[in-house]
Amino acid sequence: MTQAIYVTQEGLKKLKEELDYLLNVERPAISKQIGEAIEKGDISENAEYDAAKDAQGMLEAKIAILQNKVANARILDESKINTDQVQILNTVTIKNTKNNAVMVYTIVPDSEANLKENKIAISSPIAKGLVGKRVGEKVEIKVPSGVIPFEIIDISV
Repeated sequence: MTQAIYVTQEGLKKLKEELDYLLNVERPAISKQIGEAIEKGDISENAEYDAAKDAQGMLEAKIAILQNKVANARILDESKINTDQVQILNTVTIKNTKNNAVMVYTIVPDSEANLKENKIAISSPIAKGLVGKRVGEKVEIKVPSGVIPFEIIDISV
């Protein structure tokens, strides 16, 4: 049984673009490398051929994984996301009550997490600790460096 992969419309677009690149740019490039290695003669002792075949195997595995993700993608409907309590696709403003540092994170599917863009995975410790909570609630979240107390300041879409 295949498992649904939850993504945003933007996330699905990125998956499809990456798959298209691998199929139409990377795959032909590796095929060309294999062809060139074969032209050089005896492939039984040809390191270039072996390297190209290994690269081809890894590329085909990556293509298969992406094809599976695209086939099983379920798009999250952003119009049905509310802000009563923290859930996936919410942008949450939290304050560390120890040092008063304020942070803003958007909770996204695992495949779309990107800390540089302040997008954290729904499976991350912080997101797990925030999901289901409301504005004004205080929560202590266990992270690798210890337990951090947070207060939820705002929830938006």
